[in-house]
Amino acid sequence: MWADLAALVTVKTIALVSLGAFLGGLAAGAAGFAFGMVATGVWLHAIDPVHSAILVVSGGAIIQAGTIWPLRRAIELPRLWPFLIAGLAGIPLGVWLLVRTDAAALKAGLGAFLAAYGAYALLTPRLPRIERGGRLADAAIGFLGGILGGIGGYSGVLPVIWSQLRGWPKEVARAVYQPFIVMAHVVTLALIGAVAMDAQGLILLLIALPWLIAGGMIGWRIYGRLDERRFRQALAVMLVVSGVILMF
Repeated sequence: MWADLAALVTVKTIALVSLGAFLGGLAAGAAGFAFGMVATGVWLHAIDPVHSAILVVSGGAIIQAGTIWPLRRAIELPRLWPFLIAGLAGIPLGVWLLVRTDAAALKAGLGAFLAAYGAYALLTPRLPRIERGGRLADAAIGFLGGILGGIGGYSGVLPVIWSQLRGWPKEVARAVYQPFIVMAHVVTLALIGAVAMDAQGLILLLIALPWLIAGGMIGWRIYGRLDERRFRQALAVMLVVSGVILMF
């Protein structure tokens, strides 16, 4: 068995898994999301989609949980609960869609939307602000985010966009969408990881982990230097990058 694993985990695989983990951790540390989309843009050149998905949900849960602690005082449970509860309902539907629909087409459509919105957010001097809808609207975004999380670990993109349209400050926004991403990753891992995780997946995770942590620490330092305007621009850039990766 170990000889077979050694043949699968080549020098190229180690290098690309490490690079993807570092870049994904850097994105997650600086912006609070996009770990999976940035990392898989590298990982899928070295490992199969199943192991890539496992690394996304397991590594994403680790990096997001690690950067939530400094934000703990900004977490407001009344604001967060609608996202979490509705997201839990959406994740099983996303997993169901993953195995019964053309996931590639769904990802391409999502990518086009993210790239277009990210470009708009980057170019417009001021985003529109949505104040209506209350918790019901927040729950709807959480439900859709849960579906995207089940499809491929993309749970954070809609809550990120919604936090911008709500006009929340950067710490308030991250204190909503980062706990949501952690919840979605953990639940998705419980649904698909139990049957898909194997020895190769564990070895790949161990390879990725130190690079993921290093990228996350550097990204967190970058985040600390961003004011509200720069943070909004960074989110817009990450949405464009994520959209392009999903499309191609």
